[in-house]
Amino acid sequence: MTKEMQFKEIVAQYCNVEPEEMENEMRFREDLGFSSLDFMSFLGELEDTFDVELEEEEALKVLTIADALQLLERLTV
Repeated sequence: MTKEMQFKEIVAQYCNVEPEEMENEMRFREDLGFSSLDFMSFLGELEDTFDVELEEEEALKVLTIADALQLLERLTV
């Protein structure tokens, strides 16, 4: 499984959108229906799954799937 698909599988646990239907421009709150608590739980799961540490300042800039994937890519290099 690719990193992107693994990421989308995690996203799917917090919304009603299948990983295959997710588009990179989708916004976590507006398009996927994430609450603040969902988003924080999601970030924690990303940290655990990909063994990365997200800085709060960076995490607050994440609005879309593409934003999160780019951040994850930078942190897992």
